[in-house]
Amino acid sequence: MPNLLHLDSSADLTTSRSRAITEAFADAWREFGADHTVARRDLHRDQLPHLSDSALHWPPRLRLPGDAPDPAHEALQQALIAELVAADVVLIGAPLYNYSLPSTLKAWVDNVHLPGVTAPFDGDDQQPMLGRPAVVVTSRGGVYDEGTPTAGRDHATPVLDIVLGSTLGMRVETIATNLTLSDRLPMPEAARERATRELREAKEAAVASARRLG
Repeated sequence: MPNLLHLDSSADLTTSRSRAITEAFADAWREFGADHTVARRDLHRDQLPHLSDSALHWPPRLRLPGDAPDPAHEALQQALIAELVAADVVLIGAPLYNYSLPSTLKAWVDNVHLPGVTAPFDGDDQQPMLGRPAVVVTSRGGVYDEGTPTAGRDHATPVLDIVLGSTLGMRVETIATNLTLSDRLPMPEAARERATRELREAKEAAVASARRLG
C-alpha cells in the first residue's frame, strides 16, 4: 500500500497557493484507489514544538552523560520519524517566508533530521529514506530568476535540497510558483498574468508528478 506523507506549512488557510498545489497532488494520488493512503500533517494548524533540548539533536546512544531531554518531546520526535519512515513519497508545502522556511516547517525538519537515525553519522545503513521521492511545493511572493536583483535570495528550497536530498538521501523535485503577491501589491499586468499561468502549470505538474510516483 503506497503511502504519501502530505505536509503543509502555509499560514494562509484559504488562498494559499502552496496548499492548492499540494492538494492537487494529494487528490491525484487518491485517484489510484484506497490502497494509496495519505498521512496528513498540517504544520500550521497543529504546530510542532521547537527542539526543547539540544540533546534531541542526537539519538540516546550518541548523547553525553547527563543528557536528559523531556520524555514527552522525545516520544513525539520518535513518532514524527516513524511517520516519515512509513512514507513512500513525501509531499511538502514550503512557501517562502522572509527568504526562508516557515518556522513551523523548520521545527519539523529539526525533529526528523537525526544523525545516526535518519542521516548518516557512524554507519552505512542510516538513511531509511534513501532513494524515496520528496516533492517540494514552494510559492514565492516575488521572482528569483537568474539575472534578477533577488536571484539567490530563496533560502528555503536549498535547505530542503540539503536536508532531504544530500543528507536523508531522498530524490527531491521542486514545483515552484512565483509572484504570489501580484494580487496584493501594485505590479504590472504581466506579473499577474505570469502568476496565474505559473499557478496553473504548477497544479498540472503536481498532478503529473503524483501519477508518475504513484
